[in-house]
Amino acid sequence: MKDETAERLIELNRRFYADFGAAFAATRRRIQPGIAEVLRRLATLSPEPGDWLDVGCGGGQVAAAWAASGRRGNYLGIDFSLELLSDARTKALEINAGGLSVEYAQNDMSADALTAQFAPAQFDGVLAFASLHHIPGQVRRADLIQVLQRLLKPGSWLIHSEWQFQHSPRLMERVQPWERIGLSVADVEANDYLLDWRFALPGQVQQVGLRYVHLFTREELAQLADSAGFEIAFDFDSDGREGNLALYQGWRKIA
Repeated sequence: MKDETAERLIELNRRFYADFGAAFAATRRRIQPGIAEVLRRLATLSPEPGDWLDVGCGGGQVAAAWAASGRRGNYLGIDFSLELLSDARTKALEINAGGLSVEYAQNDMSADALTAQFAPAQFDGVLAFASLHHIPGQVRRADLIQVLQRLLKPGSWLIHSEWQFQHSPRLMERVQPWERIGLSVADVEANDYLLDWRFALPGQVQQVGLRYVHLFTREELAQLADSAGFEIAFDFDSDGREGNLALYQGWRKIA
């Protein structure tokens, strides 16, 4: 993918969360079942206090569940959306968990930005729920995964989820032609999609936003993990009525 195209898609997603961040957060008051399952597994896989980074933390729902699950140590959530971060910081005021520090910072989640902000081997774990699929371009995604690997201590975890909207006929109806934003299929890569998002308050006209999403396959994720020095320790489907709207994986950094 050309840099110009990738930048346009990044800006598209930035605009979406700037315009609809508050409304989007209002639809995400509860964590997904898959995240709850991850927290349950972490109680055994990584029970000790540590320093964890949440990449694409959104409106703070994960931090609240993180605290409620009894986690201790330091949780740092980053996101490029000031609107979502504002919501997250408000929620953080309600967290009262001794031994747990919850903080937030703005970061555009690019490989360069993460490298500039954080030190190698700084974290005991990285979370990336429903965020990696918003990174356009195979090269950019691979670069980001490499950086996340460097930020982790040996043997530590990268736990992520990827949207699997192809299992929902309703969501597939929201796929839009690339021409709607002045692009074509030739400009993007395989399994890249443009989806709309619809929101309306009672008595108001429906508003529509557009987002870029990459649809990951297990094969693609396996290649990314292997090339970056991870082993896939767990893999499961969850979320939605049929329990298959998201793919969750836990990658462990090979020492």
